[in-house]
Amino acid sequence: MVLHGSGVKNHRMHEVRLSDGIITLSPLRLDDVEAHLAGEDELLVRWLNGGPGTREGIEAYFRHCREQWDTAGPLRAFGIRVGTAEVLAGTIDLRFAGEGLAPGQVNVAYGLYQSWRGRGLATRAVLLAIQYAASEGGAEAVIQVEPENPASAAVARRAGFTPDKSTHGKGDTRFDWYLRDLHAAAR
Repeated sequence: MVLHGSGVKNHRMHEVRLSDGIITLSPLRLDDVEAHLAGEDELLVRWLNGGPGTREGIEAYFRHCREQWDTAGPLRAFGIRVGTAEVLAGTIDLRFAGEGLAPGQVNVAYGLYQSWRGRGLATRAVLLAIQYAASEGGAEAVIQVEPENPASAAVARRAGFTPDKSTHGKGDTRFDWYLRDLHAAAR
């Protein structure tokens, strides 16, 4: 794995690039909007987005993501990119603060576009992202999965996370928590 710029605390955080030779993670950018809208399907809407995306909404969210990078905010949103052309295959984000998270916990959320699923790319993305989270001071990674989403739970297990507890979110939605100590991920 190559972490370009990951430990550097400066105004150029949005230039972070993480790669394992198969995939590259780099911050989402406005020119990803079209690919994201084209890749969004029923599963992404259900498990990750909470509703179908619109061009205006996705552009606003990607601008927010860029602002978070520029200000070293708690959200670090990456595009999952494949091949030398770095085709956008999905997204993964880290939240270094949020509802229900203890200090040092980092929430990991990910989604692949339909044509890229089933190739192990989500697991690769999680492994790269948690190494980055560890380098930025995260102590424990959290993946929250609805029990009806076994594919996401399988990614968590393949990435070395272990089941912990169940919680209830908005609308009484149940989430199973999977945890991984980031001290081991930093090595």
